[in-house]
Amino acid sequence: MSERQVLVVDDEQETCDLLQMVLEREGYGVTTCTSAQHALELVGARDFDLVLTDLSMPEMGGLELCERVLGTRPNVPVVVITGQGSLESAIGAIRVGSYDFITKPVDPKLLVVTVARAIQHRGLEEEVKRLRSFAPIDDAALENVVGMSSAMRRVFGLVGRVADSDAGVLIHGETGTGKELIARAIHDRSRRKDGPFVAINCASIPANLLESELFGHERGAFTDAKAQRHGLFLQANGGTLFLDEIGELPLEVQPKLLRALQERKVRPVGSNRETPFDARVLTATNRVLEDEVYERRFREDLFYRINVVKIDVPPLRERGGDVLHLARHFLKQYADRHGKGEIELSPAAAEKLMGYSWPGNVRELENCIDGAVALARGNRIELDDLPEKVRTFRPEKFVVSANQPEEIVTIDELERRYILRVLSLVGGNKSRAAQVLGFDRRTLYRKLERYQSSNGQPPAESSSARL
Repeated sequence: MSERQVLVVDDEQETCDLLQMVLEREGYGVTTCTSAQHALELVGARDFDLVLTDLSMPEMGGLELCERVLGTRPNVPVVVITGQGSLESAIGAIRVGSYDFITKPVDPKLLVVTVARAIQHRGLEEEVKRLRSFAPIDDAALENVVGMSSAMRRVFGLVGRVADSDAGVLIHGETGTGKELIARAIHDRSRRKDGPFVAINCASIPANLLESELFGHERGAFTDAKAQRHGLFLQANGGTLFLDEIGELPLEVQPKLLRALQERKVRPVGSNRETPFDARVLTATNRVLEDEVYERRFREDLFYRINVVKIDVPPLRERGGDVLHLARHFLKQYADRHGKGEIELSPAAAEKLMGYSWPGNVRELENCIDGAVALARGNRIELDDLPEKVRTFRPEKFVVSANQPEEIVTIDELERRYILRVLSLVGGNKSRAAQVLGFDRRTLYRKLERYQSSNGQPPAESSSARL
């Protein structure tokens, strides 16, 4: 294997020399520089396997350097060295897309391990790209969900592993995370890829029409049934049927869907005959179906039928540097659509995009970039091109304490406030809250029921309860 090349950036030459000595002893080729601007020029001119940069430097800091390196060479991992050792510095480094961070004084052993792991990670990504270049299937369906975060790599791995089977897949994720794109990617990678991909949103069809939509109907089955009609199960023959928002499926339709999945046959409304179908069924939901089963709003037997393999699509706020990768993808897409040339993000705009919480996920980011491109006066997205809620967003900070400095509360009360706070932060997702808290779900339910009985109202975070 050829010698791996590392670029070390620190405004103190003595630190550069020390890092160079440690890394060269491990067999790396090392280039040092004391200016972030000079580092950008080197990255543009040469191929480095890793950039190792100090956080605090004059003129341009390590976070901005990381961001700009990834803007031009997204496949080059960046490791940030911080002397502050604070949680804020670590979060800042990860959010702009750095592979990892280490603190000063630098432990040589930790440095060597971190550099080796980052370079190995780059090698694996290059191998994946090389293998994909031989794949006979189109990657277009994954365009809007491409990411380098570990969370998305897990999703892509599951897509590849389940695609060629006929197993039922339940895709779970918040609204706007791209669940239908994942379903399409599974279809496009399956042996059914030449068949139809038929999608329906179960929440968008009135309950009294949904059965006919899914299973079809005979002529005269109801007032407006003027002709026989095949349902979506039969329309998807030879391909894939995608049932989006399956958690909204009315209870009275659920046993009929279960029977269809078990028997691989459908009975149209108004018919005495069952017709076999040959379609793979994929489902998606933004609800926690385990909670829906517990609350008896979703049949347990149907849940186990559709949840053979589960794919959790992470929200955008948990995908780190993917925010900027997606933003640049949408920049190109909408610059072309609006008839503009190449457009880039200003550092200030990129910082705001990284700092925003994206409650609407990828869909909201796409809408934001579309508007920003339309408003851009030149070839760069500036801060005032972004929506006001993105420009003015301030991340919420809280501490586990009483409401007032002089207030003394019991451990039980602190636990109650913390549990309700975690539940609020995960959008009411009880399964995720239980996982964060280290409880099993039943323990969390018991605690919430106790809070409800003691307050005489549903468990919800009090407006006065600040953690």
